[in-house]
Amino acid sequence: MAEPLLKAVDIDKSFVGVHALKKVNLTIMPGEIHCLAGENGCGKSTLIKVISGVYAPDSGHIEFEGNYYQKITPMQAIDAGIQVIYQDFSIFPNLTVKENLALNMELASKKKLVNWKEVETIAREAISKIDFKVDLEAKLGDLSVAEKQMVAICRALMFKAKLIIMDEPTTSLTKREVERLFKVILGLKQQGIATLFVSHKLNEVFEISEKYTILRSGELVSSGSTADLDNETFTYYMTGRRFEATHFVPENVSKDPIMEAKGLSLAGSYSDVDFSLHKGEILGITGLLDSGRTELALSLFGFEPATGGQLLVNGNPVKFKTPRDAIHSKVGFVPEDRLSEGLFLPQSIADNIVISEIDKLRTKLKTMDFPKRQEEVNRWVKELSIATPNPENACLTLSGGNQQKIVLAKWLACDLDIMILNGPTVGVDIGSKHDIHAILRTLAAKGMGIIIISDDLPEIIENCSSLLIMKGGKIVKQMDMIKEKPDEKAILGYMM
Repeated sequence: MAEPLLKAVDIDKSFVGVHALKKVNLTIMPGEIHCLAGENGCGKSTLIKVISGVYAPDSGHIEFEGNYYQKITPMQAIDAGIQVIYQDFSIFPNLTVKENLALNMELASKKKLVNWKEVETIAREAISKIDFKVDLEAKLGDLSVAEKQMVAICRALMFKAKLIIMDEPTTSLTKREVERLFKVILGLKQQGIATLFVSHKLNEVFEISEKYTILRSGELVSSGSTADLDNETFTYYMTGRRFEATHFVPENVSKDPIMEAKGLSLAGSYSDVDFSLHKGEILGITGLLDSGRTELALSLFGFEPATGGQLLVNGNPVKFKTPRDAIHSKVGFVPEDRLSEGLFLPQSIADNIVISEIDKLRTKLKTMDFPKRQEEVNRWVKELSIATPNPENACLTLSGGNQQKIVLAKWLACDLDIMILNGPTVGVDIGSKHDIHAILRTLAAKGMGIIIISDDLPEIIENCSSLLIMKGGKIVKQMDMIKEKPDEKAILGYMM
């Protein structure tokens, strides 16, 4: 029987006030595709950093190919064949593909002058390892997320990687790009290269991984063969909660639509879009990345004003030339990238919650009414179950799910009639995802009209009462989700 490639034995790690890992064990065999799962804050990132030498464990040790390390250093990890691809890929966006691929080799050689012919040779050899087709002269900043990821994988393979750790590798990828990534991972397996796949997306875990390890609150909850798991058990191990699978059924739907689109168009992006949204409904819009779904969402909030057709709110024609116009019509927008577009991360949780209603919280002398501010902050922290010991802490201290709740709180404080959400649960864990869906259903039940733009089909199927499927900038299918009860395969058929 083959010996393990990696053994992390009784790894214990604490930081000030936080016991991040508690006697955690992990075993990976050569060529194995292993999923490391758990909610945000469970200790996944800490374990990765211990394995790769960024952190030294307080106790326990690492064994790699039979070699014992009480504390492995980053250089020892790289030399041994351990490579980590983080979510930001650790690339240089201002450099070309070939420069990114050859940079480390050139630095290691300590040459004073760059041999560009050699750089080209190194880069071509690197991309050939996974049959990756890309312009070597292209700037990394101009590539898609999927292409950047492929560059990072090629770079890892240049260092004779035996274990590649991928931290949430599919967060910003389309379904097609995920399929391509999985094909590459399976190719690595055939070469005997193991992959530690960090994820909390159940469908992906079951599709690609052979073994799993689940952490919760820094402890090992379960480890074994993925074939022995089902969705319900996996979710319970991750969250400690059991969720009942239910489908949203709208109640108290208004007779007249709250928002209508008639032949809405944006030159070069989408055309002839028609839909009606009523109070109490959750309308889903899905499609592949280039389907026009995101551009439509941006037009509905005034970021990219429509160039044709008509948009009506409460029966009245409106022209949203700016987001301010949309807000004036009681329309809110939750962006897909909450970190750069939805939050002021260094500012406090409290400031992020009240920023949209700052004028209402001022006294007659134009100073801040702090008791009223505190009352509003406490209200939304409680109502949305935002997990924080102190609302005055910086927003960046929160998990992705709690950050998304703050974006929701910011808009809900504006007393909206319509909420548009682009990728509402991108990058959040299973428990937070369930909580956010419950919040959206409650808002719909209270009379809000909600639009969800997403390519997460389980999310669409469980939470939307109607669906628009887009392809090539047009609506190719409208579905009544309550009557038709479509499955993923049926929806994908129209998307593809």
